[in-house]
Amino acid sequence: MQERTSLEDSLTAIGRIEQELDDQVMLIELGEAESDSGVVGEAEAALKGLKAEVDRRQLEALLSGEADPNDTYLEVHAGAGGTESQDWAAMLLRMYTRWAEQHGYKIEYLEETEGEEAGIKSSTIIIKGHNAYGWLKTERGVHRLVRISPFDSNARRHTSFASVDVYPVIDDRIVIDVKESDVRTDTMRSGGAGGQHVNKTESAVRLTHIPTGLAVVCQAERSQHKNRATAWNMLRARLYEIELKKREAAAAAEFEAKTDIGWGHQIRSYVLQPYQMVKDLRTGVQTSDTGGVLDGDLDRFMEATLAQKAFGGGPEQIEDVE
Repeated sequence: MQERTSLEDSLTAIGRIEQELDDQVMLIELGEAESDSGVVGEAEAALKGLKAEVDRRQLEALLSGEADPNDTYLEVHAGAGGTESQDWAAMLLRMYTRWAEQHGYKIEYLEETEGEEAGIKSSTIIIKGHNAYGWLKTERGVHRLVRISPFDSNARRHTSFASVDVYPVIDDRIVIDVKESDVRTDTMRSGGAGGQHVNKTESAVRLTHIPTGLAVVCQAERSQHKNRATAWNMLRARLYEIELKKREAAAAAEFEAKTDIGWGHQIRSYVLQPYQMVKDLRTGVQTSDTGGVLDGDLDRFMEATLAQKAFGGGPEQIEDVE
């Protein structure tokens, strides 16, 4: 039903766009015939808006991967650097939750480990909505922040790193068989503000897949059984993501190994001092609106990355200095 609804929406949009295109072209012809510049101007403005919608839908059509329509897990991990990186990880998590809220997606927190002084060491959330994984998979990698540190009494400039990992929530159509003998289960007390029950009982669950070394943690629920079930779903999703990447590599030669998500493999730089600039190092897309980006304005970067993967070519030098 979800697939049918998505296809019906696309077909309806195509028909509407074709009709509106014909209408606006006809208005321009009538306006020119009657020398009515006002009608011509309105029709041209409508065509510009129509082109923007077509560009957006063209990119959405690129989200044709097996898991692109699915909900997604998003993990943020602070890099080396203590409080600085942990604060940057919290800023990144806020940026993605704001982006999700702006697009009408639902957010559910699964795990969060707070930093000693500020920020977070790691956090895992689920973002639920159509094409959530398709859009957010472009954000997988290392993000670098340059700013005057609010935690440095000498007001020196610091560089901080945090990594973002994205993998799809798998549904009943995708079967991943995991042997229980290959998984080690550990229980622990949940951290953070959760009340006496959460902090005094070993309700948090960590699953480690021994053959691959993958580990997932869930501490969202008071019940260890619920956390265990969610952790198993997360583990299956991670293993599915690995297989999905291998298939994509064979089909499109764009395999991104997990080891690529490491320090020195930055995908984007966020410079707040001595100037304001966010630049994507894969596509060359950049903007001076750092506040807007940190508030969730990420569409320009996602669209450019999807377009580059689909159409090829080198980085586009696109600059926005609003």
